Amino acid sequence: MRRRLTASLLAALILVAPSARSTDYRIAADRSHADFAVRLLWLHTINGRFMQINGQIRLDPRGLATVDARIAVDSVTMDSARFRRWVLAPEFFDAVQYPVIHFISQPIPLALLSTGGTLNGTLSLRGVTRPIRFELQPAACGAITAKDCVIEARGALPRSAFGMSSHRTALSDQVQLGLWIALDPAAE
Repeated sequence: MRRRLTASLLAALILVAPSARSTDYRIAADRSHADFAVRLLWLHTINGRFMQINGQIRLDPRGLATVDARIAVDSVTMDSARFRRWVLAPEFFDAVQYPVIHFISQPIPLALLSTGGTLNGTLSLRGVTRPIRFELQPAACGAITAKDCVIEARGALPRSAFGMSSHRTALSDQVQLGLWIALDPAAE
């Protein structure tokens, strides 16, 4: 137990050290994705995965990090081509008119990205911006600059809050979200 506590404190110190020199990080698009799941007829779950996430984590002079992520709606992959066409259509994501989903967090201590905790922010989807809360999972890495370090966050939202209110009798209003974000140091 003491060894784990020492390792956690060391990881936190490593994460705080970059903030002193105000290093920013970019989201490694080739190693990151976002998932969603919604219940269909309360028997099945429809899953989708967005394969293009871009953005960055900016550090302010106080060492607080702000996550700024943009997801390309048309990058969604699904098991069924029919479901993919359905979710890209105007009644759901309306990918033609709203091609990007944008998340921006409130500032948090950089160490929270490794240790886990609450990540509050706003999500803009279909021209609507609403508050959202993600739970960061503890990352199994000593520093966010490690290539194999992935930050995982989970959350949920009501789709009707973003204007996706069709098919209420067949689809749950609650949508489960997951983000898997890999980071690289930003080019200077």
